[in-house]
Amino acid sequence: MDQKLSRRAMLGAAAFTIVPRHVLGRPFVAPSDRITLATIGLGRQGQAVTMSLLPRPEVQVVAVCDVNRGSKDYMEYGDNALLKQARSLMGAGYEKWAEDLATPGRVQLTREFSSSLGMGGREPARRVIEAYYSAKKESAYKGCSAYADYRELLEKEKDLDGVYIATPDHWHATIAVAAMRKKKAVLCQKPMAHSIGEARRMAAVARETKVATGLPVNNPSTENTKLIASWIADGAIGQVREVHNWSSRPYWPQGVDRPRDVQPVPDGLDWDMWLGPAPERPFHHAYLPFVWRGWYDFGCGSFGDMGCYSFAGVFKILDLAPPLIVEASSSESFDETYPKSSIVHLDFPAKSGRGPVHMAWYDGFLKPTRPPGLAPADAKRFAHGEEGIMYVGDKGLILAGFNGDQPKLYPESKKYTAPPPRRGGGGGEGGPAIDQWLAAIKGGPASLTSFEVQSPVTEAFLLGCISQRLPGERLEWDTTAGRITSSEKANKYLDPAARSPYRV
Repeated sequence: MDQKLSRRAMLGAAAFTIVPRHVLGRPFVAPSDRITLATIGLGRQGQAVTMSLLPRPEVQVVAVCDVNRGSKDYMEYGDNALLKQARSLMGAGYEKWAEDLATPGRVQLTREFSSSLGMGGREPARRVIEAYYSAKKESAYKGCSAYADYRELLEKEKDLDGVYIATPDHWHATIAVAAMRKKKAVLCQKPMAHSIGEARRMAAVARETKVATGLPVNNPSTENTKLIASWIADGAIGQVREVHNWSSRPYWPQGVDRPRDVQPVPDGLDWDMWLGPAPERPFHHAYLPFVWRGWYDFGCGSFGDMGCYSFAGVFKILDLAPPLIVEASSSESFDETYPKSSIVHLDFPAKSGRGPVHMAWYDGFLKPTRPPGLAPADAKRFAHGEEGIMYVGDKGLILAGFNGDQPKLYPESKKYTAPPPRRGGGGGEGGPAIDQWLAAIKGGPASLTSFEVQSPVTEAFLLGCISQRLPGERLEWDTTAGRITSSEKANKYLDPAARSPYRV
């Protein structure tokens, strides 16, 4: 028998002997034992999560990939937010670093929302990564490679352990499957997939290749989720009959037609590669950056953007299976974009001694009827622009923030009182989901957000996305057969064909 062990096997054997960061600050991890990662997709989310990975002593980011060389037209959650994050990571002496990457101003995305513009693309990301390792005097660091094509990255970066995918939704499955086939661990930005067929393939390939997979979605692991689950299991509200979940999204334009004019492709952007699996169309800034979420061909609307968070928690709390029936009502329908607002009804089957559950999703500022008798602070969750979730049982209800934060029981009981929020308890761009994924790479248990675990969750809210395209139609779902039995028209959205050569 060959007694030699691979670097990854050796790392797995020693994974849990590394002293935690909170004990020694930043423990030394030999460069040969570090998990080498690449990020594919360097918009706002890709950069923010990548920067959250940089300080981890067990991680080394060695490559980036984006079809855009670089520009300063990406949405941010505050003026120069990404640049400030980068400078903060680097520390003293970098307060004025990269002034050329500073925001050029703001943009009005919709009537309700405006955003600061910021840096994005492969070259700004490479600059941040190399500057960070230089600031931390990582003498063994060999530099960050930058690619325009994920296929070239996967071919050339032989020693790569994993990839973080933060592209638009329509690219997730194609890149994730290609990476798993190369035996690379995959952390994929939410939503997991753009279609139900893709989600099922991603789960199947993960099962086949046995690589570590995950989504940066913390809800299944948070203390809030555990607390709500314990209250419900203890009978605080009796049998859960309904769940209501509302979001103020979209922050981007929806309910619009395709632009009729054609704009020149910006210098440094490979537009055909950005389209990738999606059907061809002329370039227009109506599609990117960030605003792609509202287009059927590229994104999954508000439901796909936010339902992946809340549904991951609800599935964990109630042990849900995919729904049996889904039906939506919405504002005016459009051929290529999600509606400005909608309500989606999902009926889940009884399971494990629990009765059936009806769930309603609301977006575009729509909300359920506010229950009477709420404390003023809780009543504010139903105000314009606020988000929340409500579990309704036959003995009472639990009201909380969108992700289950600060839950409150009605009728009130001292036995079921939430502790005060912990400072920094939200996890930010990191949190337990990424911890679990990295631990799985090192030989630990599978993440609670692995592709196999999250595929049924993804299936549920993507059925909701299909119903938003067909408001008023009752969609009866057979999860075993993988078909909508009540509407042949709806079945064409289950697994749309990808443009060659990007089919998986």
